[in-house]
Amino acid sequence: MSTATPVRTSTMAQALNAALRDAMREDRSVHVLGEDVGALGGVFRITDGLTAEFGQDRCLDTPLAEAGILGTAIGMAMYGLRPVVEMQFDAFAYPAMEQLVSHVAKMRNRTAGKLPLPITIRIPYGGGIGGVEHHSDSSEAYYAQTPGLHVVTPATVGDAYGLLRASIASDDPVVFLEPKRLYWGKDSLDPTAPVEPIGRAVLRRTGSSAVLITYGPSLPVCLEAAEAAKAEGWDLAVLDLRTLVPFDDETVCRVVRSLGRAVVVHEASGFGGTGAEIAARVTERCFHHLAAPVLRVTGFDIPYPPPMLEHHHLPGVDRILDAVARLQWED
Repeated sequence: MSTATPVRTSTMAQALNAALRDAMREDRSVHVLGEDVGALGGVFRITDGLTAEFGQDRCLDTPLAEAGILGTAIGMAMYGLRPVVEMQFDAFAYPAMEQLVSHVAKMRNRTAGKLPLPITIRIPYGGGIGGVEHHSDSSEAYYAQTPGLHVVTPATVGDAYGLLRASIASDDPVVFLEPKRLYWGKDSLDPTAPVEPIGRAVLRRTGSSAVLITYGPSLPVCLEAAEAAKAEGWDLAVLDLRTLVPFDDETVCRVVRSLGRAVVVHEASGFGGTGAEIAARVTERCFHHLAAPVLRVTGFDIPYPPPMLEHHHLPGVDRILDAVARLQWED
């Protein structure tokens, strides 16, 4: 049972802070570590107040060394703790990839299940905030392609709380991708309310024409596109994946089979991106139900552009509706 005050208006950042605070209150094995997570409360203030409440032993400022941070968390988990690591920005996490791929993802398999690593790796990711290079990457495909990791990305205030609590409680290592441009969006939060578990997609909007399949920072733009599509006579459903690994084939295929048309939307570059895997899975499993090919609307295949140009790079309503128009044309 959560100790947070139920049913209140909250930002996503506040919901994540509440999830960390409640997890630390309920389980003394939960420790938070990362750059500036202590007195500063993190770059985005997600860990604000945790050191004051739980002390420096449980909310620990680390040196600026991502490989060392994650390596330390591996040792902590091996000795029975549940570390929650914060990587300040998406592209800052790359120096820790060797630790992540070689050890975090493989330790449970390497020890025949005897040594799980219950580590949650929080990574603010994605664009839309005017960040410069190394501050706006969408790196989910790297993690999703690494067997042994769960990859979670909330898009709502309720999911931010519930999925982070579930990730911390999981005995599997979780890469928890936080869409930074949604940090300040507000919604009601009831920490005691059940949420769909890790590995379950949720239909955010029903429709009869086609489905937009998305996750994380692209959910709001898909909902906006679905609203704008009504002027064209299209009734679009919006499916929020919430979890990339494990992937909810059952829900995705059920929705696609019922509508026959699908567009996958995400910020990351298209080539080799998560959307390519989703499109392939849907095509393999739903081929005889499809009225048109599965299309993708993604970021361009370029390094992330300067802030003044990022609005061209990020999928927007017009690009999504252009893809939907192609679905109708190919009927």
